[in-house]
Amino acid sequence: MISKLFWVVPVASVLALFFAWFFFHQLMKESEGTDTMKRIAKHVRKGAMAYIKQQYKIVALFFLVMTILFAVLAYVFHLQNGWVPFAFLTGGFFSGLSGFIGMRTATHASARTANAARRSLNQGLRIAFRSGAVMGLVVVGLGLLDISLWFIVLNAVYPAAENSHHLQIITTTMLTFGMGASAQALFARVGGGIYTKAADVGADLVGKIEAGIPEDDPRNPATIADNVGDNVGDVAGMGADLYESYCGSILATAALGAAAFIGNTEAQFKAVIAPMLIAAVGIVLSILGIYMVKTKEGATQKNLLNSLSRGINTSSILIVLGALGVLWLLDIQNWVGVWLAMVVGLLVGIVIGKSTEYFTSEEYKPTRKIAKSSDTGPATLIISGLGIGMISTFIPVISVVLGIIFAFLFAAGGDLVNSKMGLYGIGIAAVGMLSTLGITLATDAYGPVADNAGGNAEMSKLDPEVRKRTDALDSLGNTTAATGKGFAIGSAALTALALLASYIEELKVGIHRLFESTTSYIFPNGFEITDPFHLDNITMSDFMTYFQVHLMNPIVLVGIFIGSMMVFLFCGLTMNAVGRCAAKMVAEVRRQFREIAGIMEGTTEPEYAKCVAISTKGAQVEMILPSLLAITVPILVGLIFGVPGAIGLLVGGLGTGFVMAIFMANTGGAWDNAKKYIESGHLGGKGSEAHTAAVIGDTVGDPFKDTSGPSLNILIKLMSMVTIVMAGVTVAFTII
Repeated sequence: MISKLFWVVPVASVLALFFAWFFFHQLMKESEGTDTMKRIAKHVRKGAMAYIKQQYKIVALFFLVMTILFAVLAYVFHLQNGWVPFAFLTGGFFSGLSGFIGMRTATHASARTANAARRSLNQGLRIAFRSGAVMGLVVVGLGLLDISLWFIVLNAVYPAAENSHHLQIITTTMLTFGMGASAQALFARVGGGIYTKAADVGADLVGKIEAGIPEDDPRNPATIADNVGDNVGDVAGMGADLYESYCGSILATAALGAAAFIGNTEAQFKAVIAPMLIAAVGIVLSILGIYMVKTKEGATQKNLLNSLSRGINTSSILIVLGALGVLWLLDIQNWVGVWLAMVVGLLVGIVIGKSTEYFTSEEYKPTRKIAKSSDTGPATLIISGLGIGMISTFIPVISVVLGIIFAFLFAAGGDLVNSKMGLYGIGIAAVGMLSTLGITLATDAYGPVADNAGGNAEMSKLDPEVRKRTDALDSLGNTTAATGKGFAIGSAALTALALLASYIEELKVGIHRLFESTTSYIFPNGFEITDPFHLDNITMSDFMTYFQVHLMNPIVLVGIFIGSMMVFLFCGLTMNAVGRCAAKMVAEVRRQFREIAGIMEGTTEPEYAKCVAISTKGAQVEMILPSLLAITVPILVGLIFGVPGAIGLLVGGLGTGFVMAIFMANTGGAWDNAKKYIESGHLGGKGSEAHTAAVIGDTVGDPFKDTSGPSLNILIKLMSMVTIVMAGVTVAFTII
């Protein structure tokens, strides 16, 4: 029966992909509106496709080089499993495919959303949200499909009857495609983030402030590039990002499940498929929640938030019951404690989401306080935003801390010594947090669609009431996007901790492989192993002792410092990249206003393509260095400083990166909604000095919330994945 239960996983993945296709098919039946609306949507679609094709060419070259490297390590030096190069490729492919499908859907949805908003707010919300649901269901569907297929293939290659360690080999090999997904996600997030924010900053600074024209005005040469950026950054980048978050949490937990029950194949199998089954049940309940999202005409921001919350909360409550049934059927050791750990993860995600909503929504005091500070200029608004952003880290961090403690204790049955079950519980908590990703991502992905719909309405000169409706959806989208980033960052913290534990298991597998060319392995403290199977009896704390991983070891501290530094170096590089590209965009927009007669009168169409080209070229060049650093630094640290340095690197990156990511996402979201609060008629409204200050604050916050901030959670996990995949190299060639 347990073996048959596994087939629920691929069936659920196919169900998700079917409903994604169904929602897309329904979307395409809707009208794009007037000829002008269709023409503008075509411009945006063409620009987005041109960018994504160019980006994938560069990423494909990177994947080719890395695949060759892994093939050499596997087939020449025998330091990795021979399936690793292929798993790496599929992870990157499905991650990129998730982003591509989501982006293509969004580019078709924006004009249709604007046209639906001509009829009613509810019609606009329904189309925008269903387009976001395509993204959500594609991510979870492709994620579980990839996991299912690899699990089936590797089970056939390493049958239990022939290999007592088959589940350890399978789960650690599958972690490799998590690295492929993370690498693709980082390129997508960084490249897309640079593109969208360079265009946004250029459009705002010259269009809104210098020329005094509305946002998305067709006279602004950067407005098409800005709308394209919403799709390639906020949609394609986000899809790839959450695909790797989703897969990473399931894969890390499966690896820990295999490690927790060594010697008991049946218990191992149950622990490995449990996170997959919980995710499968989450897919079904996400589809149910999607159908519950609707609102009435004239709805306030709170009404709109309640509409989305109704779907998410229903799915969340039902997944608690569904997971209880799954774990009861599997009858995992201490299944009640494991279930409570999953509930803890779900609650932590909800708390982070509510905290993010409070600190970024214009309905609450923090954002209104930031808006009020614009009375005295942009400097005080920026100071206020930074301060509130820093304070906003308190609740998410404490929530994750409590989540880690309670998830560990529940799963371990209150036994602090039982670290394997405790760490498995933390992994299950991460899976619980992302179990309803199908709908939570839908609430995130619909935001850029609403933003583009507003742009289309403005450029098509639709009735002001239409723009008012799309602005309401867009403002809500900023909050839900920030909430989605909070979920991704929170899950990254829990997943990264689970990946740290998985690293130890991969080290064991790496040492097993070394025994093919040597008769013993000597740890740094002189402890020698002559029987590789003795490794199975070594506890995690013993491993830490043998590798001298403790705070009095200066190499561990060196790793922590480098990991913390990587967060700031990465943010600095990506922020400066946006600044450089934005400067070129500002210069081009100014040139067109100055040299092309008739733009401001509306008699001549701006040269939109030149602005699109600036963002495209800039993003392609600027994304390479930060992305390569995230991959090469963990490899170098492992080679130079060994296991203690590598673990220190991951700890430093996790601790600093998690807090920094929350700070940047919340600060940027609050600045953006403070601007929208003023634009809705408060504090002088559009064109006032307060509005000018808020636009400047939003411009600073753009790379915070859409480039550097959301890329950090990928950085945290990518460094972990690279370290895990290169574990065999670390134990074989460490210099120190």
